[in-house]
Amino acid sequence: MTDTRTVTVLGTGIMGAAMARNLARAGHTVRAWNRTRAKAEPLTADGVLVAGTPAEAVEGADVVLTMLYDGPAALDVMREAAPALRPGTAWAQCTTAGTEALGDLAAFAGEHGLVFFDAPVLGTRQPAEAGQLLVLAAGPAGHRSLVDPVFDAIGSRTVWTGEDGTAGTATRLKLVANSWVVAATAATGETLALAKALGVDPQDFFDAIDGGPLDMGYLRAKARLILDGELTPAQFAVATAVKDARLIVRAGEEHGVRLDVAAASAARLERAAAQGHADEDMAAAYFASFGEAEASSA
Repeated sequence: MTDTRTVTVLGTGIMGAAMARNLARAGHTVRAWNRTRAKAEPLTADGVLVAGTPAEAVEGADVVLTMLYDGPAALDVMREAAPALRPGTAWAQCTTAGTEALGDLAAFAGEHGLVFFDAPVLGTRQPAEAGQLLVLAAGPAGHRSLVDPVFDAIGSRTVWTGEDGTAGTATRLKLVANSWVVAATAATGETLALAKALGVDPQDFFDAIDGGPLDMGYLRAKARLILDGELTPAQFAVATAVKDARLIVRAGEEHGVRLDVAAASAARLERAAAQGHADEDMAAAYFASFGEAEASSA
């Protein structure tokens, strides 16, 4: 088999659209489907064939990549695609699905003879568009040649966590990584909110930590989005971050761990969404520190 594949991307939101473009630029034959077709149509300019149904999209595919909202959504779409799926097709499940949904996804793969790869990605809009995502993957070593060129096109590196995609090792690592992302984002927003309340110039804070162990590129990047009012287009939307934060909390509960920061961060994100920031970058959780009136001018 050559290094190019016929790849189907199911779900062309912020991440999926960028992944489809990079796959096409790498020379793969790419088909895409999205529930709202109009959101996928711009991909035709990059040589991507936009299909009308999931079944049409997956016909003849070597690799099917799902990048949908959550595990149940991924399963629903794959069920729609089922009549056209071929046994032996690789399924790279890149949605952050959480541990609860993984069993159903793996069972579907087994029922249809698919080679299942648990493959969530770490990154936001900018690294996705640059093909610099971190792919966290688990799947059979004997079949990795199917997906290696696909992962190389969408990411800068692939971290293999095991040979059994159904074991959820990659998904669990993604939840751990996202717990840090959610906590750091919440802390950034609260720090800026407190600075505003106390009349402290945020630049004085950045000057104080400059170059030291408290300094962090992610802090500065998210703070800049807030301070410059550049929360759209979202790098990673508040609504999606709410979902991921709740998956993290539930995973902790399932394993007897109380995650107070993750739970509080989920609540902050939910308040920001209720204030009208659901489609903005997750840094907009900053507004959850203020009441309704203050949030509009914060």
